[in-house]
Amino acid sequence: MTTATTPSPGIAGWFHSATAWLDARGKAAWITLMVLGFVFFWPIGLALLFYMIWSNRMSGHSCRRSRSSFTESGSTGNTAFDAYKADTLRRLEEEQTQFETFLQRLRDAKDKAEFDAFMEDREKAATEAPDSSEQMHAGS
Repeated sequence: MTTATTPSPGIAGWFHSATAWLDARGKAAWITLMVLGFVFFWPIGLALLFYMIWSNRMSGHSCRRSRSSFTESGSTGNTAFDAYKADTLRRLEEEQTQFETFLQRLRDAKDKAEFDAFMEDREKAATEAPDSSEQMHAGS
């Protein structure tokens, strides 16, 4: 007679559930745990820091994912809020486009000013060079 036993999750299962619990609460939970690790026993805090860097939990991808899910999500059921959200997102996209256009014009103006200064310096050097060579020939 054999008895079927389910394997216990063990350390790996506990670790996976703990990381899932912390991921659900966001980057602040990870940072809080790391700081507490440093406070109580610094090698734990250091290990958590290395783990967070190694697993890309410090990169901020979770924030981008939640923002994109908010903007791409369907209707909330509240038509007034959905209209406000759509209008606000449209306005923000227009402002972003205008700001990027402004930055491009600013970069172009800076590049033009630098190029004009370069050409002016080059022209000055070209006009000064013959004068000094003429003085050398006249003095001989």
